Amino acid sequence: MPFLVTPQIGRRRVLRGLAAAAAVAVVPGAGRALAAPDLVTTPQQTEGPFYPKDWAGDIDNDLVRVHGEAAQALGKVTHVMGRVLDTSGASIAGARVEIWQCDASGVYRHPADTSWLRTRDPGFQGRGRVLTPENGAYAFRTIRPVAYPGRTPHIHFAIEVPGRPALITQMYVAGEPQNERDFILNNIKDARQRAGVIVNLEPGERMEADALVGTFDIVLPS
Repeated sequence: MPFLVTPQIGRRRVLRGLAAAAAVAVVPGAGRALAAPDLVTTPQQTEGPFYPKDWAGDIDNDLVRVHGEAAQALGKVTHVMGRVLDTSGASIAGARVEIWQCDASGVYRHPADTSWLRTRDPGFQGRGRVLTPENGAYAFRTIRPVAYPGRTPHIHFAIEVPGRPALITQMYVAGEPQNERDFILNNIKDARQRAGVIVNLEPGERMEADALVGTFDIVLPS
C-alpha cells in the first residue's frame, strides 16, 4: 500500500513512512547497477556560512513539522532519500547524515541570516539528522529548495562515518535555470561528479499526496 500523508495523519505515522521509504529506496535491479566498479565519489563542497548552530530540540528527519508549531512549513513537500555507499557499491551503515536548507522565503535557521530582515518560517525545522541502518539508506521529508540571491536551489548535506573524513556536499534540482550560473555547482570540474549532485524531483504520490520525491545516493571513497 503506498504511503499517503494527509493533514489528519499524525507525525509518528509520517516518520514511520519515512523509515519505510528509506528501506525501499533501492528499486529492483538497482543493486546490480550500484555494485558497478566505477561509482563516482560525491564531491566535497562548501559548508556555507549557515551550518546550524542549534541542534537541540526537534532535529528528526521530518523538517516539515516542528514540535509545538500548529502549522506545517510553507513550500512544496519533498521527500529526499537515497543510500550512503562506497565506490564498490557497498552500503555504509552507521553514517550520520545531516541536512540543512533555507525556508520557502530563502531564510536559514541561523542567527547570522537576517536576509533583509525577512521573517523566518517557524513551521520549518530547517535542519535534520539521521543514522543509516545496515542497508545505508536515509530519508528526509522536507520542502523543495528555493533560490535566493546568488544561489540556485540546493540542500546542504554533511555525512560523518567513524574512521572516515567527513563529507560536506550539496544537492541541486534538475532543470533549474540558475544551475548554469551557480558558481559553487559549476566549480565541480568533473562532469560525472557534477551530474551526480543534480537530482530529478518527480511527483511523489506514492509517498504523499501533492508531494515531490527525489533520490540522491551519496558515494564515499572506499
